[in-house]
Amino acid sequence: MSEPSWQKSSFSGGGGNNCVEVAADDGDGIAVRESTDPGRVLTTDRAAFHALLRGAKAGAFDRLAR
Repeated sequence: MSEPSWQKSSFSGGGGNNCVEVAADDGDGIAVRESTDPGRVLTTDRAAFHALLRGAKAGAFDRLAR
């Protein structure tokens, strides 16, 4: 796998390194990492990642934050 081009979350703001970063891998996958621990990378397929995003936007995980 070539070195991914990481993109920070739009919610990370301009400062600090406490954010989620996402990159496409060489295949049909998505790589996700926490910027404070960039050596630990989670990979998944695009369909599962998009389902996670749809759920988050719909508030499906809001009760977990309480």
